[in-house]
Amino acid sequence: MKIERIDLWLVRLPLVRFFETSFARSYDRTFVLVRVTDSGAEGWAECVAEENPFYSAETTETAWHVITRFIAPRVLGRPFASAGEVLGTLDAIRGHPMAKAAIEMAAWDLDARQRGQPLWRVLGGTGQPVVSGVSIGIQDSVDELLDRVERELADGYRRIKIKIKPGWDVDVVERVRARLGPIPLMVDANGAYRLEDAAHLSALDDHGLMMIEQPLDYDDIADHARLQARLRTPVCLDESIHSARDARVAIEAGACRIVNIKPGRVGGHAESIRVHDVCAERNVPVWHGGMLESGIGRAHNLHLSTLANFRLPGDIAASRRYYDPDLIDPPIEVRPDGSIPVPAGPGIGVTIVPDRIQRATLRTETLAS
Repeated sequence: MKIERIDLWLVRLPLVRFFETSFARSYDRTFVLVRVTDSGAEGWAECVAEENPFYSAETTETAWHVITRFIAPRVLGRPFASAGEVLGTLDAIRGHPMAKAAIEMAAWDLDARQRGQPLWRVLGGTGQPVVSGVSIGIQDSVDELLDRVERELADGYRRIKIKIKPGWDVDVVERVRARLGPIPLMVDANGAYRLEDAAHLSALDDHGLMMIEQPLDYDDIADHARLQARLRTPVCLDESIHSARDARVAIEAGACRIVNIKPGRVGGHAESIRVHDVCAERNVPVWHGGMLESGIGRAHNLHLSTLANFRLPGDIAASRRYYDPDLIDPPIEVRPDGSIPVPAGPGIGVTIVPDRIQRATLRTETLAS
């Protein structure tokens, strides 16, 4: 495999409905699409960096800069035996995992297409349908949240995640439990709390949650270990895990009992596999997080989620929850039993619709060897 050309699109898609976390409310999503080509074959991916540096220090603009100025010169025209070699060629570039992942994941799609195999097979997965959970942002009222949870359960989703923040947490969970009973339920704080809030967070222990995701700072492991020691509810780390080494350190420190894997956060598929394996060796389950991806990124997530230690429902929901239309056709759908079939064609196995990309495009750039 030799990447001869990289095409970038900066695109903006309106969300079907606003999505609010502890740090922001979004009505649309701006992101970078990537296509790599080799002798007529192509591979696609998207960069999950957002327009603003709230989830991560990376943004669409930093990703564009790093890809064009530093990543492209290291990969264009260089022969690779497999896509698994791409990330290692970028070691000299410190940080910027989302920019790296965009190119690396597109290379995995290209590699799988050239082999005539679905991406899951090249990654070492099973290709079995993926059990889907859903993430529900902070709503304008608890009643509105409850109505949304009921609708998502009716659509078949097998796990509900609700976003929390100070002032929108324990009482909200109590209301959900009172109305909907023992549904599979978790909460996600996106780093909104401090260790001093441990006594307050311990009130969640009485509600049988699957986990509390990233309650403390995005770069913290030590205080998460102290917090986990005070909670019965498993802590799941998301933003704090940027590598397999981070996962190992966090698990050995007792900072978490579950790990969320997002390829963009760790630099792509190769490092995601390493994180997966570190957790599997220590009997720590993983699940796949979501970053409001279009169907292109969502397809990548599905293939990766078929690795054996993805034992919990991930945030890989139907396309229509986020974008209508999506950038792929047909869109990704959830079956009534809450599962999503993995696309069976070569690579990510979905059809990209160029006209939809063109309508959403803010700017483009092409880089060639």
